[in-house]
Amino acid sequence: MFKFNMVTMGAVIMILTVPIVGFSQGYVQQVGATGNVNWTQQVVRCTGIGAPNPDLPMAAQRAAALRAARSDALRNLLETIKGIYLTSETTVENAMLVSDVIRTRVEGAMRDFNVVDTRYMSTGDVEVDVEIPLTGVVLDGMLPSAQQFGGGVLMTGGLLLCPVCGQPWPAGQPVPEGVTLIQAGEGVGTQSTGGLYTGLIIDGRGLGVRPAMAPKVLENNGEEIYGSKFVSREYAVDIGMVGYEKDINRARLNERVADNPLVVKGMEATGANMTDIIISNADAMQIHNAAANMNFLQHCKVMFILD
Repeated sequence: MFKFNMVTMGAVIMILTVPIVGFSQGYVQQVGATGNVNWTQQVVRCTGIGAPNPDLPMAAQRAAALRAARSDALRNLLETIKGIYLTSETTVENAMLVSDVIRTRVEGAMRDFNVVDTRYMSTGDVEVDVEIPLTGVVLDGMLPSAQQFGGGVLMTGGLLLCPVCGQPWPAGQPVPEGVTLIQAGEGVGTQSTGGLYTGLIIDGRGLGVRPAMAPKVLENNGEEIYGSKFVSREYAVDIGMVGYEKDINRARLNERVADNPLVVKGMEATGANMTDIIISNADAMQIHNAAANMNFLQHCKVMFILD
């Protein structure tokens, strides 16, 4: 009987801790004192606390405490989102101050949070853990308009090609908004072991890089190698411009870049918020040659490895 109880207790403990372990996997950043951002899963999580109102009838106090906890969680979510870096130059809070449209969209999106756990304390207090995805509505409200995406040209030295059909782009024909022309590669987008690259991993460990919603990869001379110029806004909204991880082996297996990602070592972090990564000219050329074959940049199949 004793052995059975211990086994049962162990199983219960495992079940209770699964959500916490699941959220902690990947790159998790503490933002202020109110919440965390799991940049691998692209999810924000906060806790709200509500106290019972002694002026209410006993039967109504628990429900009121739950409502107070949810309201507290909403405030904490908003404060956490405000503290996130949007780009190398600005935070979400700064963007909200500049644009009433962004502020309204973000505040509206916060109200659609999901309650993932509720705890009723012996004191009568109620705690709720809530989550909201960064992708989807939040990113749609934060990222620039579609007119500011695309237009970049891959540095491969060949003819300009249509990214859909692979045929040469007609001379003098304007490029539609959101479309990134590719250049004819020389077959250098493959590994020596064979096979096309399916994504990109930038190793930024040891550089002091910080996560952001819209980071960039730059060449030595400041030329953009990856960013809004080379990204489809639809994909950026859907999965985020970059995925983040702490473990390079886990990143290699991440469906975002699997099955055969190109791995490049970053040289230094740059920008006021230290969210962008500079790489060598040779690596920049290799990335663009690889992307000319698989177009993984446009589909946001990019991950950063951070400390």
